[in-house]
Amino acid sequence: MSRIEQAAAYIPIKKSNYRFVVLSLIFIVYAINYADRTNIGAVLPFIIDEFHINNFEAGAIASMFFLGYSLSQIPAGFFIAKKGIRGLVALSVLGFSAFTWLMGTAGSVLGLKCIRLGLGLTEGPCPVGLTSTINNWFPAKEKATATGVFIAATMFAPIIVPPLAVWIAVTWGWRWVFFSFAIPGLIAAALWYLLVRTRPSESRFVSEAEQEFINADKAKSSTSRQNIVLAPRFALLDKLIRVRALAPVATVKGLFTSRNILGDCLAYFMMVSVLYGLLTWIPLYLVKEKGFTFISMGLVASMPCIGGFAGAITGGFISDKLLGRRRKPTMIFTAVTTVVMMLIMLNIPGDTFAVCTGLFFVGFCLNIGWPAFTAYGMAVADSKTYPIAASIINSGGNLGGFVSPMVAGFLLDYTGGFNAVFIYFGICAAIGLLIIFTLDEPK
Repeated sequence: MSRIEQAAAYIPIKKSNYRFVVLSLIFIVYAINYADRTNIGAVLPFIIDEFHINNFEAGAIASMFFLGYSLSQIPAGFFIAKKGIRGLVALSVLGFSAFTWLMGTAGSVLGLKCIRLGLGLTEGPCPVGLTSTINNWFPAKEKATATGVFIAATMFAPIIVPPLAVWIAVTWGWRWVFFSFAIPGLIAAALWYLLVRTRPSESRFVSEAEQEFINADKAKSSTSRQNIVLAPRFALLDKLIRVRALAPVATVKGLFTSRNILGDCLAYFMMVSVLYGLLTWIPLYLVKEKGFTFISMGLVASMPCIGGFAGAITGGFISDKLLGRRRKPTMIFTAVTTVVMMLIMLNIPGDTFAVCTGLFFVGFCLNIGWPAFTAYGMAVADSKTYPIAASIINSGGNLGGFVSPMVAGFLLDYTGGFNAVFIYFGICAAIGLLIIFTLDEPK
């Protein structure tokens, strides 16, 4: 070996950290995804006035998205497991941007429902692709934190959506909300296709050192990998959360019969019912129940999402760093505190500060454990079956978004007030808590 070769052997290979560029794109894509699905809440009062519909019909317009969203996720999971992530995610972003544009052209309630269904069908593959990207691009010790960033995108978009959407609707009409929101997705689809690959090894921007770092924990046998950090200080907690030595689920049949996957899916259904019920109806609650103007409502309606953004980032960090990658504790915390916050919302004063504070903590509490529902599936399934596991959890879970806005609309029409709606959300969170307790924490 020459002196030059000997010297080169001692030069460390620089770790590229390109996975954080990918994570930034995940955040951007999912923020756009969420902006296009949640803008309906801000414009629903305008749609109700134009088409003269009751609250149940308005809830049905919002709900149709989640029917399509749930139907497309499992097929997307199978496609991604077989063909990869890159093309399908880019196509999904193009598709939901097109349907967002079409929302502005609808001339009837039936048209709005059909287009919302199409929006859901095209958005469905996106989160499966994004969570599968996290699973492929991040080591176990960073997965919940990365998932926290992914979930934070769901709260970042609705922070800016209500005030922006209301301003556009008041200035140019509600249809221009959808025309305007369709544009960013076209840019994001091109960036994703150019810059992201299914696996780090396929990307020319990823160094050998970064590949080794990402794959270090995957080099171990899939039947003996360690999901959580074992330590004496966690002994009592591990008994309470049912830590078990479980082999990763490696077959499709195993996923559909896994008590833990199906339990996570059902618990997620309950918590999604609360989240999307709130995102749909909080704008109308502020206008009709608390007397806010449309413009001031747009600002206050962002508070659950500001709290949710902080909660998602905090929850992912707590799960990864402080709890040694345990997922159930933050899930339990979210369910318990959401029940408490719904009780508070039943009795909250009408002044702006109290409403803003209450809504902030509703969002914060809901989202502390939100990353864990996704990261939990990464621990139960192996890397090959995870896209299908993610699609099962997301598909079943997001049916809560289909059911909840309609149930809340029915309760509003039947009772004439929001107390019954908050009681319904509190019951959903309580049922979710009971289900979470039955899950095993994979060792």
